[in-house]
Formats: sequence, C-alpha cells, structure tokens
Amino acid sequence: MNRLALPLLFLASTWASFLHAAEPPSLHIEGYAGQRSVAQGEEIPLHVSTTAAKYDIEVARLGAERVVVWKKAGVPGQVHPVPEDASAMGCRWPESLRVPVGAEWKSGYYEVALRAADNGGKWTQRGRRTAESTAWFIVRNSKPGSTSRLLLQLCSNTYNAYNNWGGFSVYAYNSLSNNAGHRVSFERPCPAQFGRWELPFITWAEKNGHTLEYAANEDLEFHPELLAAYKLVLSVGHDEYWSTPMRDNLEAWIGKGGNVAFFSGNTCCWQVRTEEGGRAFTCWKQNYHLDPVFATRDFKTLATLWSHHLVRRPENTLTGVGFLSGGYRKSHGQFMTEPAEYEAHRPEHWVFKDTGLKRGDKFGGKDTIVGYECDGCELTWKDGLPFPTAKDGTPANFEVLATCPARWHPDDAEWYEKWEIGRTGAACLGLYTRGGTVFTAGTTDWAHGLQGGDKVVEQMTRNVLEKLGR
Repeated sequence: MNRLALPLLFLASTWASFLHAAEPPSLHIEGYAGQRSVAQGEEIPLHVSTTAAKYDIEVARLGAERVVVWKKAGVPGQVHPVPEDASAMGCRWPESLRVPVGAEWKSGYYEVALRAADNGGKWTQRGRRTAESTAWFIVRNSKPGSTSRLLLQLCSNTYNAYNNWGGFSVYAYNSLSNNAGHRVSFERPCPAQFGRWELPFITWAEKNGHTLEYAANEDLEFHPELLAAYKLVLSVGHDEYWSTPMRDNLEAWIGKGGNVAFFSGNTCCWQVRTEEGGRAFTCWKQNYHLDPVFATRDFKTLATLWSHHLVRRPENTLTGVGFLSGGYRKSHGQFMTEPAEYEAHRPEHWVFKDTGLKRGDKFGGKDTIVGYECDGCELTWKDGLPFPTAKDGTPANFEVLATCPARWHPDDAEWYEKWEIGRTGAACLGLYTRGGTVFTAGTTDWAHGLQGGDKVVEQMTRNVLEKLGR
C-alpha cells in the first residue's frame, strides 16, 4: 500500500466523522397562548419553544378575510424541554413575550403564526430551511354587546379534548398505546377545529352583514356576566364538552329570556370539570367509575356523559336533543351511501320562511349538512308528523321541524348500560321556548351548507339570526 494511503484514509475518515457531527440540528418551532381569551386592550402571553436563534410572529384575525393586526421580527428563540406529563399538566414553558391586544382589534378568533428560518449547516446541508406553526386565542369585546347582540362562543373545549400533543387526548384512538388520557391541558401547542365549522359560518355571516362578538367556552363559566349584554348566543360545529358552571349559567340566562341557536351537533355531550382556573379540564368518559367523584356518590359533576343515568341531566333539557337519540351520518360506517339531507315536516314554521319548502321536501344533501355527528330525541309519529315523547329530557313543547336517520357505532355505545343495541335514531332540527327560545340544527355540519351556498340553509340561518337576535 502506498505510504500516503493510510494517512489519507485516516484524514478522510476523520473529516467524514467531523462533517457528520457538524450536521445542523433539526429546525422546529411551536408555541401556545397563555390564555384562551382576552378582552380588547389587554395583553396575551405567548410561550414559544424553537431551535432557531430568532423567529418572527404574525397575528391575524380570521373571518371572511385574514387581517394581519400585529407583527414582530427577530424575536430571540430558545428551546425548552417537553415534560413527560405535558398532555395533562402543560408544558410549563416560560413566557416568551406578550402581544398587546389593541382596543381597536375586532372581537374574534386570532391566529398566531410562528415562523423560523435558517441557512442550514456550516459545512454541509446548506440551503434555506423553514419551520412554521400556529397558535390561537380569542378576543372578547371590552364592552360586551356594543357592536352586536349576537355572541358566538367558540368550541375551545373541543379543540383541547382532541389535542394529542404530548401523547394524550381524551380519546384512545389518537393517544399513546391507545390509552386515553383523562386530564388535558390548554397550556401546550393545540391545533383548532375552527376552520372546519366555525370559520365557514363566520365567513358567511360577515359577507351577509351579520356582526358577531366572540368568547371561548370557558367564558360562560368564568365571565357569565357578559351574557346579559346579548340577545342570542350561538354554538357552531362541534361543541361537545361542557362544564357544570357553563351549563348552569347559560340555562339561567335562557330562563330570563335569552335565546340560543345551536348550529352544532354532538353538543354538550360530555361533562368536564375545569381545573386551575381553566388551564385544564378533566373528563373520565367511559371510565367514570375511576373518577374520584364516583366514590363520593355525589354524581352531579361526574365527568362522563351528561345523559348518563348517574348524572341525570341529559343535554336534551338544554338543547332539546341529544347524541344518544342521534348518532353518525356519513361517518363511522353509518349511512355512508345515503344522502345526508333533512326532510322538512312543518314548512309553515317561521324557521322555513321564504325557503319555498313543502312538507316532505329534502334539503342540504348537496353539501351533506347532516353529519358527521347528529343529535336527536325520542320520537312518536302521529299522522305522519314527528313529536317528542318527552321521556328523555326533551321538553314537551319541542317542535320537530326536520329529521334524518342517524345511528351510533357499537364501539361507542354499547359500554353504556342504558343503550338499546342496534338502535337507529334521527337527527332532529327544531326548537322550544322556556323564557327564551332555543333552536338546534342537530348536526355538526350545518355550516357546510353555508359554505356551499345552499339557498335553503342560508335562508333558514338568516331567519334564526334575525328572529332570535333582535
């Protein structure tokens, strides 16, 4: 072998090892807002972890248009460890900075875009790299009711329930080892379901001259005084997780004449208990017997189904309908090939004004407005028209205006001892009055009809907003 071969091989090997060791670390950035909602004129704390030396922030309000309201470039970055119990107890990352919320910022849902970039490695893997993620927060009106008598409380609890960042949500299917968590923290990066349902509704509303004010789910618990400023409270999409104080406060307000429109489904299905001032909540769901409340035999706040026989407070008494008598449509293998449309039963009702519908007409199928999760009530039929039995908590004066068959998946239902195996229910659109009027669309996907420009869905939505929001 040439005398130079060994030294050259040694140098090549050493150089290759050096280059490998000098490869740039991964580039990532994530963060979360320290509060779910703030009033105009307050500050929102942001908690960010990134491998970048510096990063940029852009805050924008999402509605019919994306409006950028605040930017900051060159924010010093720092990477923080992820605690093993981050899903339940939060990241505990230090506050990175505070965003001043302008008094002129419109009430609404705000997206925080976090962006980092670098030029790759020093010796190899050169090239511009980028990383981006988002966080969110909600801005309440500092003077509730000053721009609108309509309040949309966004489904922030549901966002958190499905969030498996750190390993666990309250669902087994997307948690580590298929093992559901029972406590979930808001203080971790959290993707929102906002774009799937609420944003299409808001986009339609703003384009059609309907001004809304906004709050988080938890504001019904911690700021119930704001309800007095509104005529109509709105729920849109997937408003699944409610605490006892949330429900108590809203029902008391309804009793005093407040109106509610649930353009949502699977609504108020699970009871949660908020903890640490709203920074987390607990929901034991099917494992209700492990809930410490179970041992006390005081089941009022048992963190399981509201319709559970131990809790004895089915969501029907609030919304008029419930998931136990509804189920899935075009989801979970249920009614996958049939159209997801409603059949009108009482077209003379004011909810159907100017729609041109006749009894038996179908609507909403083009945009599959009935699904993916639907609420209903026990029905009895007389002369071809549906009536509530009032045996499941649905008020006797609940008017069933439209229905569509729906069904639970056995894996979801058969753990519950009161469940009737093989039962087919129905999504029910209707309303009742007790002090105020409560309307329900009985489906998560109502807003898809607005997004698709369905004239009947648009007119019915307009009728409800104008009748109940005055």
